[in-house]
Amino acid sequence: MKVNSVSKHVTVVALLLLSTAAMAQNTELVKEKWHWNNKTRQDTTAGYAQVVKVDNVLYISGAVSTEITPEGITNVYRALEQSLKSFGTTFQHVVKENLYTTDIEAMKKYNYARKVFYNNDFPAATWVQVSRLYMSDAKLEVELVAHLPEK
Repeated sequence: MKVNSVSKHVTVVALLLLSTAAMAQNTELVKEKWHWNNKTRQDTTAGYAQVVKVDNVLYISGAVSTEITPEGITNVYRALEQSLKSFGTTFQHVVKENLYTTDIEAMKKYNYARKVFYNNDFPAATWVQVSRLYMSDAKLEVELVAHLPEK
């Protein structure tokens, strides 16, 4: 009986070690990228990709405008729309929006231009006024997180 008990314990330990080793081998994060039809799918000069997809989540880098006007805001959201379309989705799948601007009052004034894109299905959002953005003449930058529908 003692041998059977030891044999069972050895078998259980061996199975645990094998499953742990199998899980450890599968730790690589799979990322799909899109960057404005760039063959490398990323900007190697600045060091970023416009869209990174992990599992069913899209992380969309900021789109910018040099003016906070209805036209400037619309252009930012059209660029974001193109980023969403690169993975076959729309603003209805956006769950988080981060907006950075050098003039929060102007953004609030022209917010109606942004709201059109969400069709009354607004995401969680954070708006922050900053003193400057990466592009020195930019006045607005918006980034998104979207969840793709499960297939």
